[in-house]
Amino acid sequence: MNLAPTAPGARVLAFGEYQPGRVVTNEELARTVDTSDEWIQSRVGIRERRIAAEDESVADMAVAAAGKALAASGLAANDIDLVIVATCTQRDQVPNAAATVAARLGITAPGAFDVNAACAGFCYALSLANDAVRGGSARNVLVIGAEKLSDWLDWNDRTTCVIFADGAGAAVVSASATPDIGPVVWGSSGDRADKIYLRDHRYLYQEGQSVFRWTTTELYPVALKALERAGVRPEELTAFVPHQANLRIVEAIARKLGAPQAIIARDIVTAGNTSSASIPLALSRMVGRGELPSGSTVLTLGFGAGLTYAAQVLRIP
Repeated sequence: MNLAPTAPGARVLAFGEYQPGRVVTNEELARTVDTSDEWIQSRVGIRERRIAAEDESVADMAVAAAGKALAASGLAANDIDLVIVATCTQRDQVPNAAATVAARLGITAPGAFDVNAACAGFCYALSLANDAVRGGSARNVLVIGAEKLSDWLDWNDRTTCVIFADGAGAAVVSASATPDIGPVVWGSSGDRADKIYLRDHRYLYQEGQSVFRWTTTELYPVALKALERAGVRPEELTAFVPHQANLRIVEAIARKLGAPQAIIARDIVTAGNTSSASIPLALSRMVGRGELPSGSTVLTLGFGAGLTYAAQVLRIP
C-alpha cells in the first residue's frame, strides 16, 4: 500500500477564480420582470451578476478557476493526486465534474469526486481535503466550487432570478508543518430541507423569509464555535468571508461575531449568489485586490440548501 506520509497540518497554497464575461445588471432584469434596481439592492444588495454562455458548463468554469489556482501554487499538474468539485448545478448526474476537470488540466489518475452540499459545498470540500492531506490519503488536493445556477432559474420569477449567478473559485491544499486550516464545524437541518428545492424538478425555489430567519439567528454560533476550535479570538480575525447569499444576511451575521476590525466580504454586490463558488471566488478576488496579505486569518461560513452549514478558519498563503 503506497500512501502519502501523514502531515501535522494542511494549508492553502493558492486561490483562483473565474467569472463569465456576460454582466447582467439590475436594470436589464427590470426590463423583463417586475423589479427595479432599488428593490433588488434594498433586499439582497446586488447591483450586477455574471451569467455564463449557453454552451459554457460547470466543468468549463471549474477548469478555468482551477487552472489559475494551480499556476499560482507553483505545483505541476502531476503533483495533484485528489480533485474535489463542490457543485449542485451539474446538468447531468453522470459523469462527475471532478474527473473531467482533472483530465482537462492534465492531472493523471487522481482521486476525483463531486460534493453536493449546496452553498456550503466549498467548506465541506475544503475540510475533506484537509483531512485527506493530514491522514496521508493525498499529498496535494485541488478543491473547486463551481456553479451554473442560470441553468436552473425561472427567469420570470423575480424572487430567484435577481439573486443567483454563475462562476467558480478554487484552492490548492497541501501539507503544512502547522494546521493552517482549522477544524470544521458542520451540520444540517434536514427537517427544513423543503425551504430550498427544485420546483417541478426544474426551477430553483426558496422560501426567502424562512431562510433569512434561519441564517440570521442560528448560524453565528456555528461561526463562533469554529473560531473557538481553531483557537482564534474574534478580535484576531483579519476577515470574515461567509457564503454570499444576501448582503443583509452577511452583515447581520457579521455584527454578531464581535469582530469589528475584520474585513467583511461583500462580493455579492457585483458577483451575485454563486452557491458553492461564492466563498473561494470572494477569497480569490480579495487576495487579488491586496485586501488579504499573506498570513491573514480568515473565518469562512457556508450555508444553504439541505439545509447544510459549515464553518472553518484558514490562513491566507
